[in-house]
Amino acid sequence: QVQLVESGGGLVQPGGSATLSCAASGIIFRFYTMGWYRQAPGKERELVAWIASGGNTKYVGSVKGRFTISRDNAKNTVYLQMNILKSEDTAVYYCNAIDEGYAYWGQGTQVTVSS
Repeated sequence: QVQLVESGGGLVQPGGSATLSCAASGIIFRFYTMGWYRQAPGKERELVAWIASGGNTKYVGSVKGRFTISRDNAKNTVYLQMNILKSEDTAVYYCNAIDEGYAYWGQGTQVTVSS
């Protein structure tokens, strides 16, 4: 059974930082491209960042220079370090694992940026 479990969300002040974690089980983690998506109220889910099995990364324009995605294959975990958070970063953040047409999602973790 595949499980992706996100953690690290919560309430953060504008300009602050937070780190999301996603622990995977039931997959051969090192083979998977791992991604973070987010969905704000009333909006479609959008890609935030992904990291390939080989370590290449990609970011959506609005988070470039502020967010960093990383992975620890020994811990089967992917991280999203978020800095200089803005109100528009408020969303439910989802972890995603994809490999050769198989895709899995976590349950999501809420990040609210507000003073």
